[in-house]
Amino acid sequence: MARTFCAWTLGFLALAYVLALGIGLIGTFGWLGQARDPLSWVFVILLGQPWVAWLGDLPEPIRPWVAALCPLLNLLLLAALCRVLAARRRQSS
Repeated sequence: MARTFCAWTLGFLALAYVLALGIGLIGTFGWLGQARDPLSWVFVILLGQPWVAWLGDLPEPIRPWVAALCPLLNLLLLAALCRVLAARRRQSS
């Protein structure tokens, strides 16, 4: 059950991240006839918390790129947690 929950959660967050990246890119570059909107990255920023909040000291040119990759860190941490939980579950069985 725990493995299934972890798999579903990881899948859902990965899908949300891909969609947020798509929305950010579409809004930034005006693809598909969409007006350019700098606020289109808000979903990526929300998925990348708390790491995005610590980016203030980075140089301005690389800050948006690092912010766009921050949700990957959350996905990696969640995947590691799922592996630890699965290992504990196997160990106790």
